[in-house]
Amino acid sequence: MDEQIRIILIIIISVSIFGLLVFVFVKNYLKDKINHLVKEDKKNKLK
Repeated sequence: MDEQIRIILIIIISVSIFGLLVFVFVKNYLKDKINHLVKEDKKNKLK
């Protein structure tokens, strides 16, 4: 029983860390993409 709990905890922690990393990368990518689009939009409005 003790071995099963340890394996389950390792899986839960691994999935949590992976999810957190994916969340951070996607958040940064979307932030950069939005900033790029806003700059482009401002550039087009000035023309």
